[in-house]
Amino acid sequence: CPVVLAPRKSSIAMPPPADIVKVAIEWPGAFPKLMEIDQKKPLSSIIKEVCDGWSLANHDQFALQHADSSNFYITEKNRNEIKNGAILRLTTSPAQNAQQLHERIQSSSMDAKLEALKDLANYSRDVTFAQEFINLDGISLLTQMVESGTERYQKLQKIMKPCFGDMLSFTLTAFVELMDHGIVSWDTFSVAFIKKIASYVNKFASDISILQRSLAILESMVLNSHDLYQKVAQEITIGQLIPHLQGTDQEIQTYTIAVINALFLKAPDDKRQEMANILAQKQLRSIILTHVIRAQRAINNEMAHQLYVLQVLTFNLLEDRMMTKMDPQDQAQRDIIFELRRIAFDAESEPNNSSGSIEKRKSMYTRDYKKLGFINHVNPAMDFTQTPPGMLALDNMLYFAKHHQDAYIRIVLENSSREDKHECPFGRSSIELTKMLCEILKVGELPSETCNDFHPMFFTHDRSFEEFFCICIQLLNKTWKEMRATSEDFNKARKRVMQVVKEQIMRALTTKPSSLDQFKSKLQNLSYTEILKIRQSERMNQEDFQSRPILELKEKIQPEILELIKQQRLNRLVEGTCFRKLNSRRRQDKFWYCRLSPNHKVLHYGDLEESPQGEVPHDSLQDKLPVADIKAVVTGKDCPHMKEKGALKQNKEVLELAFSILYDSSGQLNFIAPDKHEYCVWTDGLNALLGKDMLSDLTRNDLDTLLSMEIKLRLLDLENIQIPDAPPPIPKEPSNYDFVYDCN
Repeated sequence: CPVVLAPRKSSIAMPPPADIVKVAIEWPGAFPKLMEIDQKKPLSSIIKEVCDGWSLANHDQFALQHADSSNFYITEKNRNEIKNGAILRLTTSPAQNAQQLHERIQSSSMDAKLEALKDLANYSRDVTFAQEFINLDGISLLTQMVESGTERYQKLQKIMKPCFGDMLSFTLTAFVELMDHGIVSWDTFSVAFIKKIASYVNKFASDISILQRSLAILESMVLNSHDLYQKVAQEITIGQLIPHLQGTDQEIQTYTIAVINALFLKAPDDKRQEMANILAQKQLRSIILTHVIRAQRAINNEMAHQLYVLQVLTFNLLEDRMMTKMDPQDQAQRDIIFELRRIAFDAESEPNNSSGSIEKRKSMYTRDYKKLGFINHVNPAMDFTQTPPGMLALDNMLYFAKHHQDAYIRIVLENSSREDKHECPFGRSSIELTKMLCEILKVGELPSETCNDFHPMFFTHDRSFEEFFCICIQLLNKTWKEMRATSEDFNKARKRVMQVVKEQIMRALTTKPSSLDQFKSKLQNLSYTEILKIRQSERMNQEDFQSRPILELKEKIQPEILELIKQQRLNRLVEGTCFRKLNSRRRQDKFWYCRLSPNHKVLHYGDLEESPQGEVPHDSLQDKLPVADIKAVVTGKDCPHMKEKGALKQNKEVLELAFSILYDSSGQLNFIAPDKHEYCVWTDGLNALLGKDMLSDLTRNDLDTLLSMEIKLRLLDLENIQIPDAPPPIPKEPSNYDFVYDCN
């Protein structure tokens, strides 16, 4: 009879349901409990269950928090961040904790007060606790303590200075952390509080923690409130900030420059030049050059960013002149042109003021203006009516004529005496060059929130833009001669020469010369001949074969190359990237990390305390987003976080680095890439995950490079053999097939 076998049970354990999380829960004085948390249950039910296990009454006065260094409370909003194997702690509820700390920081005991403020500074990083403490009017309590509460301890300061300093440091730290959550408006603070914070900048110069937090508060006040800007500007002077730049602590130097930048950025247009004059009087540039840029230590990213912002704000002072048209009827402005002519051709050639000399003088002026290279020989003022560069071009020309007189006279006379039509018209060239330099330095644009691209050489001279122009106008004249350009068709010649000059300048700037002399030296090594060699070398490396067989080969191997690029992008997403969470107080911003799971199905992300060294493991990232839930990837102005209004939000550079992942009905994950390369990698990778084309500039460049390399490798055996445009003809059939090949 047939034997019936019972079905064998599988030895493979079924994975736990997705809503069940296994954790350990601690309670002081008791052994930790292992527990399964059902994420579908209300959090209050889970807390009640935990309390019942330890026979604790009033479960509504308890809460769960992470037992790691963050100590953040678990709420209905963030409970999905709990991972299997996490260690949690049962503790008093945020409301209870906030109430207790609110009372403890008002203790009459110095030691108890100090311990309470220390705890408050730690807990204030958690937005859940912060909301409860703020609801108790905790911000007002802290400001009152800063304004007047510390006065009672002033007499004890001499004998208990360390304790007093720690108290104030913890108070300011708690204040900064609470305000960083954006729950309370900055407009609510009194003049007395601002005066107190400003006084700490001078009084506690030796206490790094108090000074650091005071500077951070002043910067946030200026950036977040126009009214507070005016009050802070009255209380703090550049003279009070300068000494902090002369120290050795780079973090304090960074905060100090950040406050100066904030005051500079928020100053009304009519006050900005006045502030620049004060900075010049206080020798800010030379102090930064000596104590920051040329100090015997590396410049960190945050300092580089603040130096970049200062550089941009300084150059933006030129915007007014750049956008000012010359008034042909303004005698003072016309006198500048007369001065250019006088320096070039000397006053000795002036005719005597005798009768009949007016016509001669007009004729001579017209001839000289032509030699100076102006378009309008009769009234050169008309050349400066186009903006940009407006009057800035005339300012540069006069500076060159006065401060580099020999070079100016040589260029003008050299070109005005040529008879072979290869003269370089100084006036027109100066106008075009000024416009190009403004484009290179982005004069008039707001500083980017992410850029660190400062140039040390611009901190080596009080008139760095004018000196930059003087070097570049001599370069332009030299390149014009090397290219043997003609002035007959100036527009065509200008376009060709300016392209080369711009390439020379940009290549020299990328080397980050430490001084203007070093920049000049770099340019000397980038002659027109050298630029041609570089272009030829780059062209050979990217050589594009146009014959039909090569194009067919390209078409055949292109899908393989695109697949290779796609895999590289996905591998980079698996490695992950650290992004900044940007807000109005940039230096205090948190970091967050995002990476793709190895199976390409989930994006893991989460906050970090500091920039990581190397990769961040998946299990340390609290949040996750299934790739299947992603609806779209948007970039630039289409990103939700780029539609917000903000002091620095709408500038071009940030828009070019912004992208967002849209999921569910209204869910979004907003990014600002650290640089253009990471932006391309992430947008390509996300599009690849969604089955869309990778359209970034980086993909196009990689595709061109890899295709060129692959084709060259495949054609190595055909070196020096000309590849025909058409396939060779098929030979005629043999007369018979009576042949054999003997393999032996």
